[in-house]
Amino acid sequence: MRKFIIALLPVLTLACHSASKTTDATKGSSKKNDGWQVLFDGSSKDNWHVYNNKSDGSAWKVQNGILYLDPAARKNGAGGGDLVTNEEYENFHLKLEWKIDSAGNSGIIFLTQEDPKYGQSYLTGPEMQIIDNNGHRDAKINKHRAGDLYDLIASTPENVRPWGQWNQIEILINKGKLDLFQNGAKVVSTTMWDDNWKNMIAASKFKNWAGFGMFQKGRIALQDHGNGVSFRNIQIKRL
Repeated sequence: MRKFIIALLPVLTLACHSASKTTDATKGSSKKNDGWQVLFDGSSKDNWHVYNNKSDGSAWKVQNGILYLDPAARKNGAGGGDLVTNEEYENFHLKLEWKIDSAGNSGIIFLTQEDPKYGQSYLTGPEMQIIDNNGHRDAKINKHRAGDLYDLIASTPENVRPWGQWNQIEILINKGKLDLFQNGAKVVSTTMWDDNWKNMIAASKFKNWAGFGMFQKGRIALQDHGNGVSFRNIQIKRL
């Protein structure tokens, strides 16, 4: 009997070790997900549609894990339009990577309201600017450069990479606190909806746009500005 127990001990030890590894692996998997929702899985546009259209926009294409706008596929605007998320978000942490074509312009618009009375997503939602700083004329204007909170706050430091190279950005909104990150650095930090926010809007090009920047829940939009732009690794976490 003693010999049987001695022989069984290594088997029990191995079983316990395996169970421990399985438990650790399960915990690791749970931590890895940690509430993040994949908005673009590298193969489909299932989580997106064209603003006020509900189509997926034929000029927005998917190839090699990248979601990109093909300007040549846009014909008088057909097939294009801003892509917006199917879901609305309130407090969230958004992460993605983007790159722009030479002399290109685009943006990430957030808290936008999808409603026929608003013709474009940018009429209600603030924008983190995407642009070729050295090639597009709009980048000569202060607060219109890559990483800026468009026409509201200039980004600091200015750390965008040249056109054709990937940039990683994050947009974090939590109970009115707004932080924008670009390539690992916080480039904009402000508070939304307070008096200072309202004063910034009143001093901007948006001053006569009813409701601009005042909604606390809305969709995320990838802007079609008519230029080639690419996105990948898009994920969001509700806070």
